[in-house]
Amino acid sequence: MTAIKETSTIQENKAYALETCPVTFTMEKIGGYWKPIILYHLSQGDKRYSELKRAIPAITEKMLIQHLKQLEADEIVIREAKPVVPPFVTYRLTNAGKGLIPVISAMAGWALQMADGKFAEE
Repeated sequence: MTAIKETSTIQENKAYALETCPVTFTMEKIGGYWKPIILYHLSQGDKRYSELKRAIPAITEKMLIQHLKQLEADEIVIREAKPVVPPFVTYRLTNAGKGLIPVISAMAGWALQMADGKFAEE
């Protein structure tokens, strides 16, 4: 993988956008195809890895693990592992993650309205 030059103009512009634009900041945390879907399922309660995988069958194991780690690093999801054999790991939303529930719900509501043709141009 190519190293990112920290002093490049694009990196400076990205850092500026993250600091000044709340939408850019939010998209940096929850953007992409899978993160909102993972958050949607976690908004319905704590889930084990296997429950998330079953709920999102199209996601690969690599992508699910990667996004859960990113969401955990961004303090949106908490990973709780109980010291038992076999391992018992659950994922749940942090308070910051719970603050995203209205956003995720609004996205789902918008999609349902689009599917119903409620935004059709007159």
